[in-house]
Amino acid sequence: MMRVVVTDAEVTLADVLSLRLAIEDPLAEGTELVLRQRGTGVERDVVVGTPGARLGRSREATLAVSLAPLMLSAGRWDAYLRQGGTRVRLRSVDPGFSLDHLDAYALCRRTLAYRSYRTRNGFLALKIDQAQPAAEVRAVWFREGRFEVMGVLAFTGLDDDDSRHEARMQLRRGPAGARVAGNATVQGVRFHAAVSLVDVIAADPGAAAWEPTLEVEGVPSPLRLASRLDDVDGKRRRLHYPATQVDGVPIRPGYTSDDELRIEVGG
Repeated sequence: MMRVVVTDAEVTLADVLSLRLAIEDPLAEGTELVLRQRGTGVERDVVVGTPGARLGRSREATLAVSLAPLMLSAGRWDAYLRQGGTRVRLRSVDPGFSLDHLDAYALCRRTLAYRSYRTRNGFLALKIDQAQPAAEVRAVWFREGRFEVMGVLAFTGLDDDDSRHEARMQLRRGPAGARVAGNATVQGVRFHAAVSLVDVIAADPGAAAWEPTLEVEGVPSPLRLASRLDDVDGKRRRLHYPATQVDGVPIRPGYTSDDELRIEVGG
């Protein structure tokens, strides 16, 4: 049986899965990396073993697999090595998380976003999402009757430089409900936005979830505010912000089941 452990795993900016393996024997000719999608059982494979491969004294091997040609769809994919009739799920000791790398990866326009990670049980897996432009939330707070938020723009194609872009934030109460506009500044891909909570209550004091969006010069559609470029899924259950009150009405930020930001008013 193959004894292999992933010591370093990363999806590069060019969507190449780069792996460093601690391994007892060279990968034999015909050895395949197999990716299996959870839920559907769909598999994709690529040959990674090469004839005459040898190991150095460190007993390490490196792999580089371009992911785009494999036609992977959104979801989670578990990784295996297959050699002859034997298939081994790849164990990993690399947590696979770097916020700086994720920020750099999100600078480019993409159709799919790939991320490698270690499962709770210690195996290598890929998480693949649709890469829609968004305003990635890094911090929210209340100050002097305002709701404020800051973060970075993801998958918009804007450059991370000092250039400024006209922008504004808008809160919307449901698809056809009241709307309240706020100020926003965008420098490169960094944004800060604020909206008056007094204006929100004046527009409609009823209990509701308000959806914030960010309109940015050079980006064709309003950006939803979300928090997805990290290793914390399910923020609706795990992340709870303190509430404030405006004219006796409670207001609290929170997240939807798919990690989009909402402002809960009343209730």
